[in-house]
Amino acid sequence: MELLLQSNLKTELLCVLCTFLLFITRGSSAAFRVPVSDHSLHLSKAKISKPAPHWEGTAVINGEFKELKLSDYKGKYLVFFFYPLDFTFVCPTEIIAFSDRVHEFQAINTEVVACSVDSQFTHLAWINTPRKQGGLGEMKIPLLSDLTHQISKDYGVYLEDQGHTLRYRQSRGLFIIDDKGILRQITMNDLPVGRSVDETLRLVQAFQYTDKHGEVCPAGWKPGSDTVSIFCVNHLGQYPGAFFFFFFLL
Repeated sequence: MELLLQSNLKTELLCVLCTFLLFITRGSSAAFRVPVSDHSLHLSKAKISKPAPHWEGTAVINGEFKELKLSDYKGKYLVFFFYPLDFTFVCPTEIIAFSDRVHEFQAINTEVVACSVDSQFTHLAWINTPRKQGGLGEMKIPLLSDLTHQISKDYGVYLEDQGHTLRYRQSRGLFIIDDKGILRQITMNDLPVGRSVDETLRLVQAFQYTDKHGEVCPAGWKPGSDTVSIFCVNHLGQYPGAFFFFFFLL
């Protein structure tokens, strides 16, 4: 009983400490809003429909350090996402969610890589920390180290230092790169909100469908839903009034 009380006390103290750190490092929600001048987005080399910026670095894969580069994924789709820092609060929920469902991406010839400005040693320490203690536990996706910040800057997610002792270095950027190395989609979240695995999976499926069938996917499209022929888009687009006639027939 005494050991249980001590354990509960430690847990409560940890929660208080985390809350205090959140307060002093984040302040109000406005503290998350980063001025454009402090954000590398305006310098980004990542452009939709253009080749994704090359990257290479050391990653933790299956508990080991390995060199990894973008070209390793040639012939496959890649979900490449950035998160602010290891040992933080929202980040593990995202990383674990993608890791636990990576088999769904692999089933459609897609891989997932996570990246932050932490070192590979910090990545490994986080992985080796049990989930109940704020760690990641076993990972099924690589964690890439961007210690020089160059990858983050190339992809426009790097946040310039504003002089704080504890500072988040990246926004939550997610990039879908196709099997030819072309950047197809960019998602950029403010720091407090995590990303959706379901939506990312849906987007990959939609892009792959258009690649294969040459049709376009309307809003909210899911596998099995109706699509629109490129022929209709091209020809109806030349005659705006035809859209009304077309929908009247439906």
